[in-house]
Amino acid sequence: MARTGIDTSILHKGSHSASFFDVARAAGEGVEIVDFCIPCNPYFPTPEMFDELSRDLKSILKYYPSDSSTITKKLASVLGLHPQTVAMANGSTELITWIDHLLIKESVAIPIPTFGRWTDQPMETGKRVDMFPLQERDGFRLDLEEYVQFIRERKSRVAVVCNVNNPDGHYIPRRDVIRFMDALSDLDLVVVDESFIDFSDAERYPSVGPDAVIRPNAVVLKSLGKNFGLHGIRFGYMLANPAIAGKIAKMLPKWNLNSLAEKVVHMISDHEMEYEESLRLLSRDRRSMGRELQRIQGLTVFPSQGNFFLVKLPSEWSGVALRDYLVANHGIMTRECGNKLGMTSQFMRLVVRPAGDVDRLVDGMLDYAQRFHSRSVYDTDPLESTGPRARWADTAYDDQPDGVIQYPGQRTGNDYTARRAAVG
Repeated sequence: MARTGIDTSILHKGSHSASFFDVARAAGEGVEIVDFCIPCNPYFPTPEMFDELSRDLKSILKYYPSDSSTITKKLASVLGLHPQTVAMANGSTELITWIDHLLIKESVAIPIPTFGRWTDQPMETGKRVDMFPLQERDGFRLDLEEYVQFIRERKSRVAVVCNVNNPDGHYIPRRDVIRFMDALSDLDLVVVDESFIDFSDAERYPSVGPDAVIRPNAVVLKSLGKNFGLHGIRFGYMLANPAIAGKIAKMLPKWNLNSLAEKVVHMISDHEMEYEESLRLLSRDRRSMGRELQRIQGLTVFPSQGNFFLVKLPSEWSGVALRDYLVANHGIMTRECGNKLGMTSQFMRLVVRPAGDVDRLVDGMLDYAQRFHSRSVYDTDPLESTGPRARWADTAYDDQPDGVIQYPGQRTGNDYTARRAAVG
């Protein structure tokens, strides 16, 4: 049993990561779990929005929601979309399931690594899945021309691309995605999964949603839970021309959305400025977190436009061992990628989080390295450096508290001393 009280065997059950609730229950009361595993917006909803949800909780839980078409029309009006081009569901995975059942007849092409449901779902229903392997030497960047050639050679009838891609964070410019859709206008379907695109700051208008709805075979997926930091609600939507959107919408249950999802949809228009600010703060944190991770010797950090980073661990580190060590000794959940097609356990996906949480993560990684590997893994000695690179945060974080990170349980003897206290 670990210092946090977490039995790490729960991390080895099933093909997916343990849920936050599983880990929190295993830790027990009084142990704070920091989640670098589930890619969620940490700045939205705001505390004031949570207060509003709390005040309305009784009625939210007590009464039926409106039917799905009513909630979908409200979402369309808030986002400035034509309601006939929108189908709203209980999470993007529900939409992936119906797309597979209704629109994928025989084969689908998908680059790997990517979100696992795009490979798992069609395989479960007996479809041929043509996997286009992304190469580490290219930083897992997708070359759309090569991908189109692959699709033609395999005679795939459906093509999927995730933009921003999970787990590597690669972003494809909007103009290139539009060319991709047009190059494959003869296919049964072209799907662009934009679940993480709101986190990208590469372009002002990165989404191809408006372009998909005027094409005969294009679908765009969105995940509101990821964008709005509310995974527990389970809500997402798709954009397509009215024929495709209507075909999916007719198959969805009349009350497939809950009252909490309806409440949040009605709150969105009143909190647009707060949402935009949350994205700005997350972009700031992504830049700072990337710089900090790059200072760990032997760690490869792949550029990202998502709210996460893909990293490759030093060759002598074990992703499984590091994942278990971080949750057991530091109360930190991470995503080891050994069960992702096209990846190995040498890779981890780390969610972008605020400065203090990143301090705790890096402390834990250095702690792991010092305990199990002899060579230095930091580009400066965190206990001696006093130069400008000693602090990981930029000037935007000067107002952050500079105290020692408090870990669950007592840390004694030769345990690593938090860097903020050592170099602040």
